[in-house]
Amino acid sequence: MLPMSDDPVPTIVTVDDGEIGFQDYFVGRRHAVAVRGVRFDGVERAHPAPGVLDALHDADVIVISPSNPLVSIAPIRAVPGIEEALRSRRDRVVAVSPIVAGAALKGPADHMLVELGHEASVVGVARIYAAVASTLVIDDADAHRAAEVEAEGLACVVAPTVMTGRAEAAALAGRVLASR
Repeated sequence: MLPMSDDPVPTIVTVDDGEIGFQDYFVGRRHAVAVRGVRFDGVERAHPAPGVLDALHDADVIVISPSNPLVSIAPIRAVPGIEEALRSRRDRVVAVSPIVAGAALKGPADHMLVELGHEASVVGVARIYAAVASTLVIDDADAHRAAEVEAEGLACVVAPTVMTGRAEAAALAGRVLASR
């Protein structure tokens, strides 16, 4: 695990009454207000942390965790050089969908996806990751949407993705690593 950058890149969320920091949105407002936009302040001046690009280049498998693609994964992709590195290694990138049966298990990802013009589903996640990932792991609850994921240009692996304990997390990790 490496940080994306040593440079500050705060996430700024646009809501109806203006721009606020992500922590204000998430904690202060309990993510109960609609999001109209997201930006990563200063990302254009940020540099990947030392070793990040080498790690992406050398990895056997690059895993995009089941986290919010708009405010957790997008800032990483926005750091100059990282998106290009992921695209160049697309065949080694496996993403795990944070959306199960149309909902986020935790946090506002499903609401944010809809508010920002995406579909809150494994298909919407596939569309977001299609340029950088060759495989999307989706939960058994979404097995009926596997063909739609594949139509977006990703291989689809169906597996239990809800990690209620160490055993489930280890099983999911094994499936993710085996998918490449």
